[in-house]
Amino acid sequence: MLHNALQGIKVLDLSRILAGPWCTQNLADLGAEVTKIERPEGGDDTRGWGPPYLESPDGSARMSSYFICCNRGKRSMTLDFSTPEGLATLRGLAAEADVLVENYKAGTLARYGLDYDTLRALNPRLVYVSITGFGQTGPMADKPGYDYVFQGMGGLMSYTGQPDGMPGAGPLRTGVAVIDVTTGMYATTAVLAALYQRHATGTGVYLDIALLDAAVALNANQGANYLISGKNPERSGNAHPNCAPYEVFRCADGYLILAIGNDTQFARFCEVAGLEALAGDARYALNSARIENLPALRAILAEVFPMRTRQAWTDAFDAAGVPWGPINTLEEVFAHPQVVHRRLVQHADHPILGRIPMVRNPMLADAPDARLEPPPLLGERS
Repeated sequence: MLHNALQGIKVLDLSRILAGPWCTQNLADLGAEVTKIERPEGGDDTRGWGPPYLESPDGSARMSSYFICCNRGKRSMTLDFSTPEGLATLRGLAAEADVLVENYKAGTLARYGLDYDTLRALNPRLVYVSITGFGQTGPMADKPGYDYVFQGMGGLMSYTGQPDGMPGAGPLRTGVAVIDVTTGMYATTAVLAALYQRHATGTGVYLDIALLDAAVALNANQGANYLISGKNPERSGNAHPNCAPYEVFRCADGYLILAIGNDTQFARFCEVAGLEALAGDARYALNSARIENLPALRAILAEVFPMRTRQAWTDAFDAAGVPWGPINTLEEVFAHPQVVHRRLVQHADHPILGRIPMVRNPMLADAPDARLEPPPLLGERS
């Protein structure tokens, strides 16, 4: 089981908002001892990013759900490293740490002697992670940036949204800070690799992790599509750029996702839908042909799906092995039998706030009974 894999590893968390805390929460979930350094007045900005808030029964304390989502398992220490006392304390902690994660603007911590080169002299084994918007070098290295900026700048929003000519056409951001979360996951992976490397070399390393880099990498197949074809991907609504039919369709009483991934699945779908002729039609038999003729195929399917209810379609799809998916609200997500079976909702007990619901780390499916430490109140357990 992995929940104690990093036991004995000390992490100094100087990060705020989401990308850095997402990384350090992963490390805490894997057993590391994480100390979150916060400003004495207010702490991490996300402590005030509400509502909603979880409040103690007597109303004496509260914590934002945003802060809860990425800060469990840490202890909070308040200090001001612009003062000699605070700086001395922080340098002492860094001298004993295995990992330091920070997301200040490039060059900020160097003014206090808290940069990698200075701290490496105190602690050669330190793995030092800087998470910034644009990285430590380049013409924009000194500029700040937030997730929303990089969803646009990195290309994601250019092909996300309804196509021109459709109702609601225009660029669209994702409903969650996907660049921050992705950057946090890249940072986590880099830290684990650095610790493994340190085991062999005996020395730490500096890691320069940028939200822009993660945003560009997140384009995945869309980025590869452009690099190979030279053509900018266009907004395609809920349709997939490389597979068809792979999108949302309206049934008699709601919507479902049809996710055809190969020609055999398409043939099975056609049999279920009473459209056997399409499977042998040269315009639709192969995936590449279906992509080229997608508007015509979509028009045919848009007439067929409303003839049955969602349940009727999904029962038939399950029987025939046709891939599909529902579009669930979060209420439906957390009540879903598979989600319940996987024990994805877990709780931590806080002495003041009480029972705190959280989502289990997907890496820890083998340890659903591992005790979760709650997110800390400001300065708690320092």
